[in-house]
Amino acid sequence: MTTSAALWARYQALKAEQPKLRIRDAASQLGASEGELVAADPSAVRLKPDWAALLGGLKAAGPVLALTRNEAAVHEKTGAYDHVQIEGRMGLALNPAIDLRLFLSQWRHAFAVGGERPSFQVFDQQGDAVHKIYVTEGTDRAAFDALLAAHADVPGPLVPERRAAETVKPDADVDVEAFRQEWRELRDTHEFFGLLRRHGLGRVQALRLAPADHAQQVGIGAVDTVLESAAASGLSIMVFVGNPGCVQIHTGPVHRIAPMGPWLNVLDPGFNLHMRMDLFEQAWVVRKPTEDGIVTSLECYDADGSLIVQFFGERKPGKPELPAWTELADSLASIAPGTPRRAD
Repeated sequence: MTTSAALWARYQALKAEQPKLRIRDAASQLGASEGELVAADPSAVRLKPDWAALLGGLKAAGPVLALTRNEAAVHEKTGAYDHVQIEGRMGLALNPAIDLRLFLSQWRHAFAVGGERPSFQVFDQQGDAVHKIYVTEGTDRAAFDALLAAHADVPGPLVPERRAAETVKPDADVDVEAFRQEWRELRDTHEFFGLLRRHGLGRVQALRLAPADHAQQVGIGAVDTVLESAAASGLSIMVFVGNPGCVQIHTGPVHRIAPMGPWLNVLDPGFNLHMRMDLFEQAWVVRKPTEDGIVTSLECYDADGSLIVQFFGERKPGKPELPAWTELADSLASIAPGTPRRAD
């Protein structure tokens, strides 16, 4: 029996014992990546990594469900996959519903996966899921299936590569005053990534060293407050969830906020958000200068300092952030780090 066949057989045995087990969790129990397990599925079809053609061709399929996740958050949006722009290793999908930032250097393996909900799934070099696209009731199944069939590739196993460790400077080696001055001189939120690179900083490290009044750590319950307050007031917010290969964005109101065990969920038509709150280690209110004024966000991190989710008020270039969002974000300062969540 081949390695892939043996892995798939072990998965089937595990599923017989735990029928509701999700494939990501099953892979972890089996000591494999999710991508390895998908590649071992005899019904999965490996696809050619022609990202522009694959993503651009999805328009013909009509509404689909786009899913992007990390270890602690899952972001799902339903809508048309249109207006895809690919330039080298970067890509965008700019639509009212499907709003994505794509970092294609991290996209390595793609598969068409059958079953009850056929999908197109992309994994990085470690075999971690980057982005998934599922059919919905409104999807043109013939167009979806034809697109994936046209990109079928030679089958083969997925061999994970080791992720390079992120290197950051010790605090003592950082020119803190220069870093703070450059932060104060930001003119666009996207410049923040370059600021971190220039100074060799990790994100949480940067927040610790931020200029006065530009980053404040708050309790994890700030997430509950933002969602509950936005749902009660109708405030339109932006919710960013990503991983090294993809960031997915919701812009609009939220309505149904549903805690379920360790999960805090938004369960709205066209938008679902699922967050494992027991994996949230730190939350920060962050302020970045732009040409349109200060842009305020709530940013949440896990125990490894990886970004889980960001919340903003709805905003477009050329316009200042919503005063109601600024007021809500400022109110989070009263939730001290370590304060128990109301949902706990």
